[in-house]
Amino acid sequence: MSAGEYVHQCVSEERLRDDITTNAEYGAIPTDRGHGRTVLTGTAANREAREYLVDRLEAADLDVRIDAVGNVVGRWVPEGADPMAPAVACGSHLDSVPEGGIFDGVLGVYSALEAVRALQVAEADLARPIEVVCFTEEEGGRFSNGVLGSSVASGKRAVAEALELEDDDGVTLDAALTDIGFRGEGRVDASAWDSWLELHVEQGERLQNAGAAVGVVSAITGTIRCTVEIEGEADHSGSTAMADRTDALAAASELVLEVEAATDDVVAEQGETVVGTVGKLDVSPNAINVVPGRAELGIDIRDVRYASMETIVERVRERLAALEVERGVETTFERPYDIAPSEMSERCTAALERAVATVDVPSLDLHSGAGHDTMHVASVTDTGMLFAPSHGGFSHSPLEWTDWSSCATATRVLTAGLVNLARD
Repeated sequence: MSAGEYVHQCVSEERLRDDITTNAEYGAIPTDRGHGRTVLTGTAANREAREYLVDRLEAADLDVRIDAVGNVVGRWVPEGADPMAPAVACGSHLDSVPEGGIFDGVLGVYSALEAVRALQVAEADLARPIEVVCFTEEEGGRFSNGVLGSSVASGKRAVAEALELEDDDGVTLDAALTDIGFRGEGRVDASAWDSWLELHVEQGERLQNAGAAVGVVSAITGTIRCTVEIEGEADHSGSTAMADRTDALAAASELVLEVEAATDDVVAEQGETVVGTVGKLDVSPNAINVVPGRAELGIDIRDVRYASMETIVERVRERLAALEVERGVETTFERPYDIAPSEMSERCTAALERAVATVDVPSLDLHSGAGHDTMHVASVTDTGMLFAPSHGGFSHSPLEWTDWSSCATATRVLTAGLVNLARD
């Protein structure tokens, strides 16, 4: 048996399970079904999760550093490796959405740590250091639209700009991180890494339906988020004739249907990877006996092809212009969140494909419909991504579940992939 074949067998399902279940205690919420948690950046639960991670990293003899926006990095230099060589990095995040599950992000962080522990047990002969990374505020539950820590690490956002971000109560990220003791110094520089891998739960049913143990991700969908305001005129629902109304909600309803129709048209022409969603709608004054005078909409558009997303955005803008003429409303349009699709590098994908063959498990090539920190990292270094199966496709929910054996199998593939990259 070669050293490469042996290393992944040193992965311990028990150690991995213990870390994930311990992390699940931080921010745990009562629920009738499943296992839920709420861990927002800078909260007491977030502090506990971070402190436990640092403790586990140090217990594995990793050198830990924390940057100015709270990104945590544990560095391991294998015996015989060049300490000056660019590291292979691996990880994910520990924050959650409100009332989320226990695997999202957490599996990625602790599978990376478990991979290092397996490499240590196997006394793997590696040429490069390995770094285990936990990014800040991936979910965007308190201070941002998401992927905050990786946006700073990739140079997309300045440290000072990130620290000035405020939550709904006016608390800055700077103050929140300081309060929990995780406002470090400097900036993790993802461009200095040789490469990056991330293991994540799929958040869908493709692997489960195909009977595949892991998914090798080819690309991460891009995301455009638009905010729209429609101004009509509030008026009495009983005394205002239909012909005299400027109903903001009626106009907004037409826009919702336009997003659906535009997306369906793109699906018919280019395939089902594109999705368009109006997931937020606020109506004012929101009274049953008042014609709605104002509506605010949040639109989320995703695809692995940027041009497809732009097509839907243009349809939205055209429909808004038509609504101003046809319904007499006033509209405003903004797109505050705009991230292009990310292709995984051929080098990292090949390393993961070889890892799948080494572990000898069934796999599936697929794209990610959700955003991840990897999409920012992909702009500055080679990246690869793995998925583990999700029961029923549940995610961002207490019903989120991935069998412990599936977690361990995916971690074995990740470990073999790290070997392939860190030996180069």
